[in-house]
Amino acid sequence: MLSSVWEQHENSTAAGRTFVVLDELNKYAPRSGGSPIKSLLVDIAARGRSLGVILIGAQQNPSGVDRDITNNAALEVVGQLKASESSELGFLPAAMRARAQIIAPGTMITSQPLLPAPVPIRFPFPPYATRVSEVLGSAADDAEARALLEDM
Repeated sequence: MLSSVWEQHENSTAAGRTFVVLDELNKYAPRSGGSPIKSLLVDIAARGRSLGVILIGAQQNPSGVDRDITNNAALEVVGQLKASESSELGFLPAAMRARAQIIAPGTMITSQPLLPAPVPIRFPFPPYATRVSEVLGSAADDAEARALLEDM
């Protein structure tokens, strides 16, 4: 199915944009070895944006993803990671790589070519919450949610 969608975009018969979302991207495009769709994903990462195909990949171990894919990422988002993975994040200054090892759940660091520096962001819990009243739970949870939402 993915290859037929890609062919439609290559032949300009597809309308609009197509988003390809893969969790555990390292399983589909491993740095060493292959997979049935690895070459297609490398091609999508390299040329997809210009053809209207956007690749969104998530993985806990960026060192396991083919470099041709990670090098073509227009936006990188990093959550908490292990020290062994921090060397993969060359786009982050050393202080931010160290911070990424200890950041709280829901906190991410984003890097995008148009921004001069990485930007830390924090998602509320639950992710859809925009008001304290949307968060149900214990008083401690309510206090934490209130603090998170007030910081935004």
